[in-house]
Amino acid sequence: MTAFARAERAALADSLLAAGPDAPTLCAGWATRDLAAHLVLRERRPDAAAGILLRPLAGHTQRVQRRLADGDYTALVGKVRTTPAWLRLTGADEAMNLVEYFIHHEDIRRAQPGWTPRDLPVSYEAALAGRARGSARLSARRFPATIIVDIPGHEGTRAGRGGTEVTVTGTPGELLLFFTGRQEHARVEIDGPAETRERLQRARLGL
Repeated sequence: MTAFARAERAALADSLLAAGPDAPTLCAGWATRDLAAHLVLRERRPDAAAGILLRPLAGHTQRVQRRLADGDYTALVGKVRTTPAWLRLTGADEAMNLVEYFIHHEDIRRAQPGWTPRDLPVSYEAALAGRARGSARLSARRFPATIIVDIPGHEGTRAGRGGTEVTVTGTPGELLLFFTGRQEHARVEIDGPAETRERLQRARLGL
């Protein structure tokens, strides 16, 4: 069984500590303390985690996240670093967190000046490739064009509602960032009519 999520969790916690509690992230309105609080809430507060997706519960989620963010930062990052028992016992960590921790780690890294893309192991890239295909199909399902997702060295896919073709080429990690709404910070190449390219760059992608 692979353990990319576990390794990414540790690396993300290291980056949170190195950045400090008030560093910027790519998540609008969130400093590093807010991002860490989100991660802890998601895994350890099921009463509040539902509000991440269900709007009627969002107020409770925000209040819990704010309380977590206002607490001791080092202790908060310690909780990010430690896999909860229910994830260890069920073996669900990889399924639940492979993408989550990769993306949020990049949310920290790419908000800092002078960042460069990481050189990921081939096996990690392969694991992310499948997630990148799924993310593209889901997040761009209503986009009014045919998006050809080209992942050199891996199987690609198609997304969008159909029509004019545009090709997005990149590594699995960069494509994941692109199709989760981080187009401005993802290093991909987009080929196709200028108007469609520009619309895709501005589109609201992600869940």
